[in-house]
Amino acid sequence: MGLMLQVALLCSLTILSFSSLSSSLSSNYYHKSCPQVESIVAKVVRDATSRDKTVPAALLRMHFHDCFIRGCDGSVLLESRGGNKAERDGPPNVSLHAFYVIESAKKAVEAVCPGIVSCADILAFAARDSVVLSGGPTWDVPKGRKDGRTSKASETTQLPSPAFNISQLEKSFSLRGLSMEDLVALSGGHTLGFSHCSSFQNRIHNFNSTHDVDPTLRPAFAASLKSICPIKNKAKNAGTTMDPSSTTFDNTYYKLILEGQTLFSSDQALLTTPNTKSLVYKFASSKKAFHTAFAESMIKMSSINGGQEVRKDCRFVN
Repeated sequence: MGLMLQVALLCSLTILSFSSLSSSLSSNYYHKSCPQVESIVAKVVRDATSRDKTVPAALLRMHFHDCFIRGCDGSVLLESRGGNKAERDGPPNVSLHAFYVIESAKKAVEAVCPGIVSCADILAFAARDSVVLSGGPTWDVPKGRKDGRTSKASETTQLPSPAFNISQLEKSFSLRGLSMEDLVALSGGHTLGFSHCSSFQNRIHNFNSTHDVDPTLRPAFAASLKSICPIKNKAKNAGTTMDPSSTTFDNTYYKLILEGQTLFSSDQALLTTPNTKSLVYKFASSKKAFHTAFAESMIKMSSINGGQEVRKDCRFVN
């Protein structure tokens, strides 16, 4: 228990140091030094998405996973070197993909504005562009992040788990200066993408001592998941889409929560407090309300930064 408290305190102090740097970000940071940067990144993301419809979900998830470790510092983009195993090779991140999109965008930006735009900013732009391309809202991304020089796979245990309950979720988000409202809004990102069986096996096999299947799941939905993910299934790529409209950034996710048809325990957990439950109902009934809240929470989350440099190559420190 003492060790857990030490870890929590360390996380708290680290997040406070991130937050103190967010004031240095600005909307016009590249106004003179690289005014074309956002259009350059948007084109790279758009071209990649035209070839692979899974790119938007991948980039949005990548940005989230980056911000939740050391702040939005591009540390998730660093490759493992020597004896150091980087974040991208940590267990929760092994399914991340589309790193090539950020690397391509960085090369395109460097060709026009060498040494000016951080990889962390490029990833933040790409996440926003991914949402827009999927039919979601746009927002003015705060700019001026610096890239971090540290990336450790061991720190990916700090990422919120799909199996978290509401108390665990609240603690994880609050350590990063994010509210319960931010939690519910940002969870809406689950409207995009695909999940492997490992992320929801806990709900459909040996759920607890009295139920094999999570009783909050709709029976027919649980049966379909069990057919996709039988207990002995070891296939790495087995899984299913997050919702039926998994390439469209809509509010279907919230409707599915109310119907008992979402994948993660952390999704269903949003119905377990009055505040979060009311927000689920609100976003389920209004796509506009969800889009507005999501954009606001993304600005808030992406303003956490703790980097030190502008990398020449997103894969390696300078």
